[in-house]
Amino acid sequence: MKQGARSPRTFRKHTGELVDMPEVSATQAKNTFGEVLERLATVGAISITRHDKPKAVLLTLEEFEALRRERSETLDELSARFDSLLEGMQTPAARGGMEAAFDASPDELGRAAVEEAQRDRDD
Repeated sequence: MKQGARSPRTFRKHTGELVDMPEVSATQAKNTFGEVLERLATVGAISITRHDKPKAVLLTLEEFEALRRERSETLDELSARFDSLLEGMQTPAARGGMEAAFDASPDELGRAAVEEAQRDRDD
């Protein structure tokens, strides 16, 4: 083998580390994967662990779609709530106040801030 060439039994991980790959026969892989798929189809999800710590989860397409729908509904609800809040903030009085703030001079803004602070202190 040429200098610096990798053996077909090594693998360069995303971290750049070169590791030896474990060998599994095709028959063993097919049998083991078949068992995993059978269990997955029965339950809907399988946790893959290493040293008793969860490392990955396999989901059926049905479970994945259910999670996606659940998330989409939540985003739709938040979006509707935001639109409602925005609509409430865009009343004619609120728009007039915003226009007045944008058109105000620095002195006018300063006086308004002092008046508001005094009002808060008096309340």
